[in-house]
Amino acid sequence: MSATDRSTARGAMTWPQMAGLAIGAVYTLIGVVGFFITGFNNFFGMSGNSLLGFMINPMHNVVHIVIGVAGLALSRTLSGARTYGWLLAVGYGAAFVYGLVAVGKEWDFLNLNWADNILHLVTALAGLVIALGPVRTVAGAGGRDTSLRR
Repeated sequence: MSATDRSTARGAMTWPQMAGLAIGAVYTLIGVVGFFITGFNNFFGMSGNSLLGFMINPMHNVVHIVIGVAGLALSRTLSGARTYGWLLAVGYGAAFVYGLVAVGKEWDFLNLNWADNILHLVTALAGLVIALGPVRTVAGAGGRDTSLRR
C-alpha cells in the first residue's frame, strides 16, 4: 500500500477520490430513479422516456448503476479513483462517439439524445481530470508539499 493509500485509509480523502465518489453517487442515483420512470419493459427500446431532458431506457439505467457503483467502490483509494477516472474517460468517450452515430436511429439500444452526448463528453473529460490531475499532500520530510501522480 502506498503512502497516499495509507493516508486515505485513515479517513483523509484526496480530491480525485471525492470527485469519483460524487460522480459515482450521482450516476447510481440517476440509474435507480430512472427505473421509476422506465420500469423494466422495452429494455433496449426507444421508449420516449426522459429524466431531466436526458433520454433513458432500462438498459441505460443499468449502465448508470454499474458506472455509479464502480465509482463508489473504486474511490476508496487514490489509485482506485485514478482507475475510475480512466474508466469514465474511456467508457464515456466511447459512449460519446457511439451517440454521435446512434442518436435518432432505431437500433440505438441506449435511447440517446444530444443532451446525453454532451453529458457523456463532459463525464469523459471529468474522468481525465480525475485520472491525471495532480494531488498535493504533506507527505515529504520537513512538511514539504509534494505532488503525487498515483
